[in-house]
Amino acid sequence: MSDEPKLSPVETFKIQSNYLRGEIAQELADENDFFGKGSIQLLKHHGTYQQDDRDARAMGRKDGAKSAKHYSFMVRTRIPGGRLTSEQLLAEIDLCEEVGNTTLRITSRQGLQLHGVVKHDLWKTIHRINEIQLSTLAACGDVVRNVMCCPAPFTHAIHQELEQLTDDLVANLSPRTRAYHEIWLTDPESGEETLVGGGSESAELEPLYGPTYLPRKFKVAVGLASDNCVDLYANDLGFMAIVESGKIIGYNVLVGGGMGVTPSAEKTFPAVAKRMAFIKPEQAVDVAKAVIMVQRDFGNRADRKIARLKYLIHNWGLEKYKAKVEEYYGQPLADPHPEDVHGFDDHIGWHEQGDGRLFYGLNVENGRIHDHGDFRLKSALREICGTLKPGIRLTAHQSILFTDVDPADRDKLQSILRSHGVKLSEEISSVRRWSMACVAWPTCGLAITESERALPGIIDQLEVELAKLGLSHETFTLRMTGCPNGCARPYNCDIGLVGKAVGKYTVFAGGRLLGDRLNFNFRDMVPADEVVSTLVPLLTYFKQERTAGETLGDFCHRKGRDDLVTWTDAYTAQNPTAQNTQAETQPA
Repeated sequence: MSDEPKLSPVETFKIQSNYLRGEIAQELADENDFFGKGSIQLLKHHGTYQQDDRDARAMGRKDGAKSAKHYSFMVRTRIPGGRLTSEQLLAEIDLCEEVGNTTLRITSRQGLQLHGVVKHDLWKTIHRINEIQLSTLAACGDVVRNVMCCPAPFTHAIHQELEQLTDDLVANLSPRTRAYHEIWLTDPESGEETLVGGGSESAELEPLYGPTYLPRKFKVAVGLASDNCVDLYANDLGFMAIVESGKIIGYNVLVGGGMGVTPSAEKTFPAVAKRMAFIKPEQAVDVAKAVIMVQRDFGNRADRKIARLKYLIHNWGLEKYKAKVEEYYGQPLADPHPEDVHGFDDHIGWHEQGDGRLFYGLNVENGRIHDHGDFRLKSALREICGTLKPGIRLTAHQSILFTDVDPADRDKLQSILRSHGVKLSEEISSVRRWSMACVAWPTCGLAITESERALPGIIDQLEVELAKLGLSHETFTLRMTGCPNGCARPYNCDIGLVGKAVGKYTVFAGGRLLGDRLNFNFRDMVPADEVVSTLVPLLTYFKQERTAGETLGDFCHRKGRDDLVTWTDAYTAQNPTAQNTQAETQPA
């Protein structure tokens, strides 16, 4: 009897898929509004998730209908470093209105997502995205996903080198299968290739991934020690540029970060990456390949819950893992450079690029681009992109940078935003600026409760309490997710709100803006309408006992959970009305 563990069903689907083809093409042409189990898993590698609108299902139950699922698809565009053109953004906005739910969403990994695409429109959607010279390939799935990079368009050599490394990584780490090209870029009726590119001509060869790809998703980021705006420590693989005398001398290689936790599995945990090695710039691509190949060959393929790189490193230890990477790379790697992250810039507001032009960072709450009432962000973007035609960069905090702006157009850009009811970034509260939420309910199949639709109301209440405490200008990260899988990176921020049950959250505290430290469970099973009243005692303690210049996350980390719980329990007992300061928060 074999001692080899049984492969997970997803591994079987990949093995039998003929390099991600499976039965996708056949099922695209059938009459169903959904795909089969195997195709659902394979489609993720092509950049789309099959989803079910649970709001619509619930409405059906109220009307006496059977609880039939209302299928639609999320289509994610992979945008390395978040760099795209005004024309490309306009085309994505067109798509959200033509085939989506009329909204577009910036992701926490510098991509774009369309929601509400029905199966009948799926081929047209992905085909159109490729027509505008973007792609959905490897935006999801068990591969290297969108490679993140600091989006600031500074024209000096350091940022240009970061962008070049990002492009080199994308070119070398992307899947080579022609399945994507055959399914989405070839006319299904004529069989003619309507677009150029889309895969290597070397047929089925996947030199990096092999026929079964990776055991699980793999996230890569490129950033600076002085500006960790891409959350390097939250990635499977991070390249932290070390700068001396205005030049990148090399990179600290970080490995094993990952936020995902499975609620029912105690063996799962979030992790920040570990510093593995220091490398010269010319080593980066080959070291990345070695890191990925070790995960390919030794990552867990029997249990997807513990298949990320962080679990391999946890089981082996960093020393053994590094030795195996060195074996695959072919030579020893130096110990990490002593420099570490010490800055974080969200690039919001006006900045000089260095070439006489400006860029403007616009805060987009939870990344949602839409028109609703007097707030017409989508229409504002149409006018800005159609008239001023700036470059566009997407940030890891789900916001937009308008780049290459002529100083003479500064007032015009601001006027367009204001005339569409869009607040300038300078008018956004600090807590809202530094907040982030995942999509969650109703379309994410993993969501336990609300996130994107709930966080704005919570912040409305929190802004009032912060003003009372004189902390309105305090900078701290607040991130919310509808389940423990952690797509909005809630485990390394100052305050994390993680869905635990319907309408209830775990409140985490003690991470920090720099993103290099995990937070801890401060309060569990907190009802949505008690989140702010739970935070008020904590914020009060912070105001009274902080040291000079101490951040909220550092304060919580210094005091520790037991001290925070003891003090805040005593405060609440002495101030029972504090529990009633928050109006009930419900999603809009």
